[in-house]
Amino acid sequence: MQIKLFNSLSNELEILKPIKPGEVSLYVCGPTVYNDVHIGNLRPVVVFDVLKRFLTAMGYQVRYVSNYTDIDDKIIAKALAEKLPEHVIAERYIQAYETNVKAIASLMPDDTPRVTNHIHEIEQFIQQLIDKQYAYFIEGDVYFRVRSIAHYGQLSKMNVADLKSGARIDRDDKKEDPLDFALWKKTKQGVQFQSSFGAGRPGWHTECVVMVNHIFQQPIIDIHGGGFDLKFPHHDNEIAQQEALHHTHLANIWMHNGFINLQDEKMSKSTGNLILAKDFIKQYGGVVLRYLLLAAPYRSPVNFSDVIISNAQTEVNKIHQAMKQVSLRLQIANLSIAHHEVKSPENFLAALADDLNTANALTRVQEWIKELNQENRKTLSDMPRLSSVFFTLQAMLSILGLDFNLPILTFEDKQLYAKYLKAKELKQFDASDTYRKMLLDRKIL
Repeated sequence: MQIKLFNSLSNELEILKPIKPGEVSLYVCGPTVYNDVHIGNLRPVVVFDVLKRFLTAMGYQVRYVSNYTDIDDKIIAKALAEKLPEHVIAERYIQAYETNVKAIASLMPDDTPRVTNHIHEIEQFIQQLIDKQYAYFIEGDVYFRVRSIAHYGQLSKMNVADLKSGARIDRDDKKEDPLDFALWKKTKQGVQFQSSFGAGRPGWHTECVVMVNHIFQQPIIDIHGGGFDLKFPHHDNEIAQQEALHHTHLANIWMHNGFINLQDEKMSKSTGNLILAKDFIKQYGGVVLRYLLLAAPYRSPVNFSDVIISNAQTEVNKIHQAMKQVSLRLQIANLSIAHHEVKSPENFLAALADDLNTANALTRVQEWIKELNQENRKTLSDMPRLSSVFFTLQAMLSILGLDFNLPILTFEDKQLYAKYLKAKELKQFDASDTYRKMLLDRKIL
């Protein structure tokens, strides 16, 4: 089965053709850890977690890397305000972030490099750019010459001639050109790193390209991902630096997920129109958040509203209850519900192979849930068939990362549940109510 992904660089669907047969290299820009993340920050977490799960299910060996920007002006400002070292602030929010990642049942990447552990490689990279005249040193800062790259802005489709010093272009009278961006910043407050350029810290746009080169040990990888807002200037600047030194686009395929809207308005920190991930998870649960983030194609915006959240809760509950009821029934019949090596249906895999269309994949899940319920309602169910449908759904849900934490029955649980079912069958209501309460106490019902 061919896997097609939308390449933001070419603006076309392209067949995934890994550089190394059977292996996929994937890098996703991670968070700047200065505060609690909002629900929008978790969209790329879910998107690329599913991508890795799907590619793995298709037989690929995937190396997934996502970084932490653990030094930044915002981290420095927070540290100064709280009178704490920057690494303490960074560690606090890394732990908070990973708690959220776990709560939405995403797997951690294979590598989570931190910028502060790669200062030496960043310094060497910057020096190479200076040596080749792509960058220049002035008064303790180092800047990249944007106009030295012939097709700068090719990812975002920005035209250099149309760009002006403005909201997304750093204004600095020292620069040769207003468009040039910082590779190294001389700092007067907060943590400083010693380098041949003087005391300071790296610029944001250099960090990821250096870590990609250092970790993968190759000038180009298969897939680079992140949020749509990173196209310009961050990813354009990464491409520019890699073209300067290695004459590649850094990645063969660039993937970008869409924004999240709240009540039909763009979520934004500046306007305060946002929901912290930890608050949403506390109120609705991690599975509901993950379902909502999967319910639309990853490149489309996702709208959060009270009605949409309520509908997601209903759908999640339908899946959960169906899987739970059948898992209990299989266990009562002394059948294991441990994950079996079952391949997901072709139309489910085809949906994901078509630019990771999780919305269509969820439609396939809902079809199988309907079949599971129909089979389970039969007085004399075909247990092999019921078991087959259950394990097929289990395989599908595993790829989507929808983890419902189904109960595992002990021998005593099974005996109690059997008594409950028998009492219901014989219409012994007092007894069935007693058994039901005991099952509720054990969190089986």
